[in-house]
Amino acid sequence: QLQVAESGGGSVLSGGSLRLSCTASGGTLDDYAIGWFRQAPGKERDGVGCLFPRDGGTGLSHFAKGRFTISKDKTQNVVYLEMNSLKPEDTAVYFCAAGSSCNYLAMAYWGEGTLVTVSL
Repeated sequence: QLQVAESGGGSVLSGGSLRLSCTASGGTLDDYAIGWFRQAPGKERDGVGCLFPRDGGTGLSHFAKGRFTISKDKTQNVVYLEMNSLKPEDTAVYFCAAGSSCNYLAMAYWGEGTLVTVSL
């Protein structure tokens, strides 16, 4: 069974950058849509973006456009979320998930999340 795990979170100053990794085991990420989500304290989980299966195209939420990028390293079976120009409001636990489509309800495999803290 596919398992995914996030890594790369940490603390960064406003304007800084982080690269999160979503590493898969038990299967290949090529077969799945890979979504990135985040949940800030006291708030609901939001979609950040998604990498579509097969064609490798990506989609990003409005707050991520121009600052975040999703990419995949097929050889390492890893999907990355590159985050630049980080703001304090980006502080959240970031999750990756794999599923049959980029629809939230289709995400079947979830990681445990990695914390990103952005301070002034």
